[in-house]
Amino acid sequence: MKRIATLLVLAGLSLAVMGCTTVSPMGATSNPVGSKVGESTASFLFGYLPTSMNQDYSIATAAANGGISKISTYDLKVTNYLGFFATVTTTVTGE
Repeated sequence: MKRIATLLVLAGLSLAVMGCTTVSPMGATSNPVGSKVGESTASFLFGYLPTSMNQDYSIATAAANGGISKISTYDLKVTNYLGFFATVTTTVTGE
């Protein structure tokens, strides 16, 4: 019985640190691909409750963070941890 309890605890801990990440290319412009990269991130509980009210993961914020004035591409990365906690990151490339 002690062995089963240990296995259950280890399985629970393994699930707690597992996550799923999806990266989606969201768009591109006719601007040439640049060398600069900017990111902006937000975190959510249960998929929709923001962890902070002043989070901004917009394309404009990511471009400003990377010093980009001409956007080439932008991607969206969503990392989900068991449905309880998620982070969303917008990545922008350009010049």
